[in-house]
Amino acid sequence: MALLGPGFLLLILAVLAISSLRVLREYQRGVVFQLGRFWKVKGPGLVVLIPGIQQMVRVELRTVVLDVPSQDVISRDNVSVKVNAVVYFRVVDPQKAIIEVENFMMATSQLAQTTLRSVLGKHDLDEMLSQREKLNIDIQQTLDAQTLSWGIKVANVEIKHVDINESMIRAIARQAEAERERRAKVIHAEGEMQAAQKLFEAAQVLSQAPLAIQLRYLETLTVIAADKNSTIVFPLPMDIIQPLLRSLPGARNDPTADR
Repeated sequence: MALLGPGFLLLILAVLAISSLRVLREYQRGVVFQLGRFWKVKGPGLVVLIPGIQQMVRVELRTVVLDVPSQDVISRDNVSVKVNAVVYFRVVDPQKAIIEVENFMMATSQLAQTTLRSVLGKHDLDEMLSQREKLNIDIQQTLDAQTLSWGIKVANVEIKHVDINESMIRAIARQAEAERERRAKVIHAEGEMQAAQKLFEAAQVLSQAPLAIQLRYLETLTVIAADKNSTIVFPLPMDIIQPLLRSLPGARNDPTADR
């Protein structure tokens, strides 16, 4: 038994020495507590702890992708939708992430859910569908301001899906169709107004040049004749046919020739 004493003691010392060694990777840090009090943040690499006196908690510094479950959101215009999102965050202060909050992963997940509901509830449905980039920034800034005391940096927030019930989808489709019809009527009215303006300008130009009106009549007659119609009734202005009437015999004695 006396011979086994030193060997047994060496074995115990070897076990204690091995148990006091920790290896931290490049993306890991160790929050070391000494007799229950915070001592320091160590790593990466080899970390030596005093068995029974010092304890270490590992913390990863890599970006965490957190999937926010689907949340029931009531928009500002009282439309009920289901929205889910994804949050990208990472630990920037391991000491705060371990000491200031019990479970920073769970705390960030719960905070992301409540923030998603509160921020989106301040906006209309149209904004949720068309201004996602702005809403993502609003949610990210709100989350980041609250998780800063936990040593967590929220890098990005992306809204994944906005689910709407069937009745609301049909209402949105009817609204979009009505909007397209309104735009078509406005465009048609603007075209009519522009055409009327151009016709008015053309009438002003023609009124200043009587010969131009006669040329326009002749051009119109040429176009009609090209359609191969058997009978053409075409009104001629009196200033065109008056010279012909005056040249006829007896026209000078006819008092109606000059009318």
